[in-house]
Amino acid sequence: GIAATMFRALGDKAINIHMISTSSIRISCVITADRVEEAVRTLHEELVPLDEPVEEHA
Repeated sequence: GIAATMFRALGDKAINIHMISTSSIRISCVITADRVEEAVRTLHEELVPLDEPVEEHA
């Protein structure tokens, strides 16, 4: 699922997760501040398909 994909992607980059919180619609994690930019880029590359158009919801 999404959580496994997220954790694998961060783990592949050796980005340590210090805390995880989940709900039915959200996954949050705490990482060190110096890895935030890399983590965001990694997750974006892994989870946001480049070949699909972005839909705008009102």
